[in-house]
Amino acid sequence: MNKKLAAALSGGAVLVLALSGCSSDDSSEKLNSWAKQVCDAVQPQAKKIEAANAAIQKETSDNSTPENVQKTDAKAFQDMSDAYKAIGAAVQKAGAPDVENGETKQKNAVKELNDISTAYAGLKKQVDELDTKDQAKFADGLKDVATELDKLSKSGNDALKQLEEGDVGRAMAQQESCKSASAPATAASS
Repeated sequence: MNKKLAAALSGGAVLVLALSGCSSDDSSEKLNSWAKQVCDAVQPQAKKIEAANAAIQKETSDNSTPENVQKTDAKAFQDMSDAYKAIGAAVQKAGAPDVENGETKQKNAVKELNDISTAYAGLKKQVDELDTKDQAKFADGLKDVATELDKLSKSGNDALKQLEEGDVGRAMAQQESCKSASAPATAASS
């Protein structure tokens, strides 16, 4: 059961790390500046999400007490919620990228990031309400959390993908902070 939770979690980590480009090409100075601002803001948040995932995976070993699992999961979900909110704020603050439909893409990505943040806050609340005194009830509750988490990790990050396609993705790929933010993605998803 706990392994299912850990597996669902690592899917969620990949979501934020989708915010890092893949190829490189020359883009406008304005777009590079935008990409740098976003990537610099994303990097510490990506690390926070990665650390939260690692904490949950460590704690979901079968010999952890329900109290410890609850405490760790709740803190991790809060950290993830905060991180996605901060990334949303960074994309909002950066303004629209200098590309066709940049404003719409930015607005959709910010909404999506805020929705993800809200979903993680909901998971934290769900974990906080689990009954740690009853092992069976706790395991059932954890199963529900894992199901929600699985849905969250599979839910669309279409707006993020649209935001970073084409020139935006190329500009982001050139940023050192996006390169280092994307490195853990492979580890998290394996």
